[in-house]
Amino acid sequence: MSQCTEELGLLENPQRSLEYLEQMEQMGEEIICDRQEIVDLDRRRNQTREALRALHGIPAESKTWLTLGSLLIKMPTDKAQNLLQRDQQQLDTQINMLRSDLKVKVNKLREMEYQPPVPGIMLTPLSRSEMDAVGQVLGRHT
Repeated sequence: MSQCTEELGLLENPQRSLEYLEQMEQMGEEIICDRQEIVDLDRRRNQTREALRALHGIPAESKTWLTLGSLLIKMPTDKAQNLLQRDQQQLDTQINMLRSDLKVKVNKLREMEYQPPVPGIMLTPLSRSEMDAVGQVLGRHT
């Protein structure tokens, strides 16, 4: 169905128009919630990074106090570092998944609003090998 006939159907049927607006509002709320979740996860990731940096100079055989929620635990420094590194990787994965889902949701919302997709939103950075190939084409030596 073309955009014009779909718009006419929405104008003629107020109930359908209301449902369509509710769908758009729900999609907008999902986008806002995902963005807030990304911010919260990024804060936690920064705290984990700071904790890893603080443990960097401490000998592995010593013990370190670690807070897990409201629980305070004393554990070997190397185990604490491993735990924090795993948490860091998990947070990175969650943030990347949310960001990729967010791109799809934003494009879907724009489509519902009869706007073109955001230009460049689905771009991904070049990999290391692709950058090396570009450097070779441009005459740079790596």
